[in-house]
Amino acid sequence: MANLFTFIRLERYVMLLGLVFSLSAAAGQSMRVKDLGKLQGWRENALVGYGLVSGLAGTGDTSTNRATRQALSNVLAQFNLSLPPEQIQSRNVAVVMVSASLPPFAREGDVVDVSVSSSADARSLVGGTLLQTALKAANGRVYALAQGALSVGGYRYDANGNVVQKNHPTVGTIPGGAVVEVGVTAQMLTPEQSVMFVLTEADYGTASKVAQAINSQFGETLAEAHDASGILIQVPQKNQPHMVEFLARIENVQVDPDRRARVVINERTGTVVAGGDVRIAPVAIAHGDLKIAITTQNTASQPILVSHTGEGVRTAILANSQIKVEEQEVPGFVAPGQTTVADLMQVLAKMKINTRDMISILRALKAAGAMHAELRIQ
Repeated sequence: MANLFTFIRLERYVMLLGLVFSLSAAAGQSMRVKDLGKLQGWRENALVGYGLVSGLAGTGDTSTNRATRQALSNVLAQFNLSLPPEQIQSRNVAVVMVSASLPPFAREGDVVDVSVSSSADARSLVGGTLLQTALKAANGRVYALAQGALSVGGYRYDANGNVVQKNHPTVGTIPGGAVVEVGVTAQMLTPEQSVMFVLTEADYGTASKVAQAINSQFGETLAEAHDASGILIQVPQKNQPHMVEFLARIENVQVDPDRRARVVINERTGTVVAGGDVRIAPVAIAHGDLKIAITTQNTASQPILVSHTGEGVRTAILANSQIKVEEQEVPGFVAPGQTTVADLMQVLAKMKINTRDMISILRALKAAGAMHAELRIQ
């Protein structure tokens, strides 16, 4: 039952027999090293710039925004058009912040996607075009130039105080809108002629297994677990001129990683995701539902002959209340030894227990110390 995962999602208040999806695989399934982490130095670089979007249909920044007027004045000055910022009253321009991510191995002439967001009081960027904007890294150097028409997944129209808006019209994207001007190359090899492989999830057992698998693949001691997340790999001198082939062999080494028992619960959506190999200690589970219904029926008592009954006779309102108590008899479940969360979910689904109650049962199991797994509630 290893690697069995149970997915439960509450569509509405009543879920058909507790929907359970299980994905199973054979015990001890191996994974490639590249699926467990990455080489140290493999990272993207954040770029950011400040620019102007023009061509807006009166939805740009207002005339009270001094930064917009000054920015537009600076742009016009580059074309020998001197215009003081105080004389600029255009509503078709907006100042924006432009951001992008530079890949680890980016070469001159490559294109990257950019994100454009309004930084002033523009109401919409629909139909706008980003003017040439320099994108800088943290070191202040320009690495890319962005320009192009915006793609905005929304709109905003207003007239006479009425506003119609969809999504966020002040944020847009330009696919392939930035051209790399300065290439970068990730440095993997250290001065000691070694590389560091970093696990996505730190685990001493997995780090040790990765080092052993690499040494077994190459037939010599090259890798050593440095800590719970890093494996230090020494590059032989004969492989240094062929780093691509060497690192490709490292990434394709098969490893059987350790897995932590974990159960994730999202109470807002009624979702439970658990590793199917999560064990449950022998425990007895009983679940019941007590419903109390109080109904009141008002009736009027009307005298038949008012003239013969004397004075003070009038219609009376009588309230009849009924209390009904219903207790559903749900059979209990005794979890024997070697029971997993997947087994429990299947049994609860057959008992027609809805997902909300399943979440309560799992929390109670964790509180009782019967579920040997980390419980995360989102």
